[in-house]
Amino acid sequence: QVQLVESGGGLVQAGGSLRLSCAASGRTFSSHAMGWFRRAPGKEREFVATISWSGSITYYADSVKGRFIISRDNAKNTVYLQMDSLKPEDTAVYYCAGGPVTTRRLDDFPYWGQGTQVTVSS
Repeated sequence: QVQLVESGGGLVQAGGSLRLSCAASGRTFSSHAMGWFRRAPGKEREFVATISWSGSITYYADSVKGRFIISRDNAKNTVYLQMDSLKPEDTAVYYCAGGPVTTRRLDDFPYWGQGTQVTVSS
C-alpha cells in the first residue's frame, strides 16, 4: 500500500515556475512507477507525466513537453514535477499517482493523492 501527499501548488503568473512534490509512505515506493495527472475546471482528468521506478524512463503529454520535468528521489520517497513557462491553460488540480507499470493510462494507477491546486494567471 502506498499513500501519497502532494504539495507545492499555488498561484503564479504566466511564464512563471512551480515545483510540485509528492511524498509517499510505504516501503514499496521505490518499486512503483509514479505519475502526475491534472484536472482542469470542467474537464476530465488527464495525463501529464510519468516516471519509472528507477527514473530511467519518462513520458510526457505533448502539451507539457519541454516545459515540465518529472523526477524522483527514492531515498526520500518523493516524486517531483518541475513546471516552467507556465500558461493559463495549465491551471488545474494536479494529482500524484503510483502504480506497477510506467504508463500514460490513468486506470493503471491504483494509488492517488488528494491533489494540489495550481492556478496560472494571465
